[in-house]
Amino acid sequence: MDFNLHIYIIGAGAVGKALAVLLKSAGRRVTLIRGSVDDGSSRMEIHEVELADGTIRQAELEVATLQCFEMLEGIVVIASKAYGNSQLAASLQGRTGKSPITILQNGLGVEKAFVDLQFPAVYRCVLFVTSQVMSAGLVRFKPVSACPIGVAHGDGGFLDDVVSHLSTSQFNFRLEPDIALVIWKKAIVNCVFNSVCPLLEADNGLFHRSLQARDLARRIIKECCAVANSTGIIADPFEIEAQMLQISRVSEGQEISTLQDIRHHRRTEMDSLNMEVVRIADSLSMIEQVKLTRAFGELILLKSGLMLL
Repeated sequence: MDFNLHIYIIGAGAVGKALAVLLKSAGRRVTLIRGSVDDGSSRMEIHEVELADGTIRQAELEVATLQCFEMLEGIVVIASKAYGNSQLAASLQGRTGKSPITILQNGLGVEKAFVDLQFPAVYRCVLFVTSQVMSAGLVRFKPVSACPIGVAHGDGGFLDDVVSHLSTSQFNFRLEPDIALVIWKKAIVNCVFNSVCPLLEADNGLFHRSLQARDLARRIIKECCAVANSTGIIADPFEIEAQMLQISRVSEGQEISTLQDIRHHRRTEMDSLNMEVVRIADSLSMIEQVKLTRAFGELILLKSGLMLL
């Protein structure tokens, strides 16, 4: 295949940098766009990714901001924090043409800002990787399995091209016809990891090491599955627990993104995880059935808020 489409990755965090380095190393056309600033700067930078086997991939990347581009023609990948999606969607409106928007964010409803503004092709990707910034130029990256991509809104005609252009042997993607189910299942897993691990200051391996932590996770999973099932998404709690344990084993020693955010005094994405489940439960008159999910989400917001003071 002729990999001729330009890939614009918005978000220079752990996932965005890892994807950019691995794509550039595979010979793809890549620009990394900083999502947190827009000062018109553009420069070449050397970045490295440490893979699970300890090998290092290095690439020289163009790192720019949105002001540098009148139009983004190709594939636009959103790898920034979900809480900035409303502002980002407004900034991108009229600047992407027919280019597909592919959102590399886990959580519920993160595509809403782009759907509301009628972007013609909005795709969701569910991430089954762990990635952690170790220093300014180094990211530690571990894949768990191929990351599914499916249509969230609009034209699905670009989906094959998006999957093939983004896939490398180290960071692989696949087509997913029922992306809504996968989104919910992974969001439930993340409701566990992103609330329990940061509160206990523990790495992702906690749940396969500790029976007590696993029992706590099982209770959160049960609550979230009840909400998902009430929306018409049939989520099996036993399957989700097995998925959680697989991720826990594979990412032993890795810190979940919310813990990294709290330690670096950054805002978390809890609003699109536990608190979004709570909002959906409330709309279904199920608020009393998500007490644990709500309590852990509120504790993360409190801990994060205290660190931001």
